[in-house]
Amino acid sequence: MPSARILRTLDFGAMMTVAYSMSREEREAVANLLGTNAPAIALPASAYCSDRSVAVKNHPKASWNGWSPSADNARYQSGAAAGLGVDQVRKLKLKWAFGFDGDVTAFAQPTVLDGQIFAGSAGGMVQALRADTGCVQWMFQANGPVRSSILTQPVAKGHALLFGDQTGWFYSIQAETGQLRWKKKIEEHDAARLTGSPVAHKGTVFIPVASWEETRSLDPDYPCCTFRGSIVALRIRDGALVWKSYMISERPKQTGKTRRGTPQFGPSGAGIWSAPTVDEKRGLMYVATGDNYSSPPTANSDAVVALDLATGGIVWSKQTNPGDAYNSSCGTDKANCPSEDGPDYDFGSSAILARRPDGSDVLLAGQKSGMVYALDPARKGEIVWQTRIASGGPKIANSVGVLWGMASDGQKVYAATAASGRTPPTDPLDTRRNILDPKQGGGLSALRISDGTRIWYAPPIVCRPDAPSGCSPAQSAAVTAIPGVVFSGSLDGHLRAYSSEEGSILWDFDTAREFQTVNGVKARGGSIDGPGAVVVNGAVFVNSGYSRFGGLPGNVLLAFEPDK
Repeated sequence: MPSARILRTLDFGAMMTVAYSMSREEREAVANLLGTNAPAIALPASAYCSDRSVAVKNHPKASWNGWSPSADNARYQSGAAAGLGVDQVRKLKLKWAFGFDGDVTAFAQPTVLDGQIFAGSAGGMVQALRADTGCVQWMFQANGPVRSSILTQPVAKGHALLFGDQTGWFYSIQAETGQLRWKKKIEEHDAARLTGSPVAHKGTVFIPVASWEETRSLDPDYPCCTFRGSIVALRIRDGALVWKSYMISERPKQTGKTRRGTPQFGPSGAGIWSAPTVDEKRGLMYVATGDNYSSPPTANSDAVVALDLATGGIVWSKQTNPGDAYNSSCGTDKANCPSEDGPDYDFGSSAILARRPDGSDVLLAGQKSGMVYALDPARKGEIVWQTRIASGGPKIANSVGVLWGMASDGQKVYAATAASGRTPPTDPLDTRRNILDPKQGGGLSALRISDGTRIWYAPPIVCRPDAPSGCSPAQSAAVTAIPGVVFSGSLDGHLRAYSSEEGSILWDFDTAREFQTVNGVKARGGSIDGPGAVVVNGAVFVNSGYSRFGGLPGNVLLAFEPDK
């Protein structure tokens, strides 16, 4: 077996739950010891387009570029760009399926520009595909798994594709050819991961930095914890550093030792998992942060933070859950667990910059606590309203609200609920950390932007009695909206379209099955989590397969169009 494929299995494959406590160097050493130098992927000739040229326009007629079609991160596609109405959504049919060879997770939201797709993968392969057929034009291999959405920006000659990987590297490659322009290691901490999508403004790209050090704490001999979340600004032209701003200003230092004598460090954490939101009018950028990993807790964790676009300086911060310090050890032997012991109420999704009917701006932020907030950006994040969409609880594993993203059409904000029930496996050979409850979790709420009142609620649909282990009705994937329609995926593998007026289901497709793929790769769908549906030019694209947290594995990108 190729060493590259073994490494992928340790990074985000069947062995990832075993390899969490290993450093990247240790995983690479295991892979190189056991594997060969053969290529990890070898597609048949039939997978490639007959014309492999790629053309990208500066101003495409219809696009979904990065995490959201617009800088406000509303995940709303206009009717003209979507090319779909309610009646056409009812008639959606599968057009093609593309398999990610050797992967068991499909978690990188595709970028679509007119008829062109750029998609990353858990194997670190970035591919250029034609939107109408799914045929391959070129492939580029990154150092690690590519989960962040790809951002396209015009440069002096052509266009750059900007994205990060799960090992802390950030790339600029030529969109027309797939050739590397530059790459930068923007965070030296070996547990750094770039999961949030980058955003750009006036020649600068802004990159959120998160970490899996929270999980490294499962090793009782690991000195937890030293990572600090940050935003890094690079010049798009050449990757030169413009500024770097940490969410924790104080450098970690030793604070004590565990019961077994392992050194403890802090403060740490406050990673940024999601795309920043640009507010050009105020010259600000808003980021949503995660929890602290170790004591002492800090003021910018579990917060929406405003930074100066030009300098990266923190202008204001609104923290909603003070004192939240948590790591994965808290759910097991507690050897590395801080005294605060949670509750692990991250902000995992981007803030949405919206305008209320009275003309005032608000920042809409959904939290794992089950709360949705409207903050006033003109008053340093003062809370305008707050609405609970999911019950709180003492442990977040049993009660999760908004995980990866909400959507807004300017009148309502749509928030899906995760709230998956989880229990540890009893089989010692079961590599999953958790087994999902097939009857717990899910639901979709529509809230009025003006005051936070709930307009409608669509209840979850529990898994069928014969569903495979790993099925869950939880709806943790990001939500997508177009006029009249809201798309929401769930851990049971279903992608559903809801009426934005009343919450009734317009269309439902079960992706948790095998597919015949256009690139000849054996593929099947599974849980839908992380990114949501992308709607462009009369088509819907979605990844299926998310094996982390006990979900159903899968490795497929699906394209739908109305049946004519």
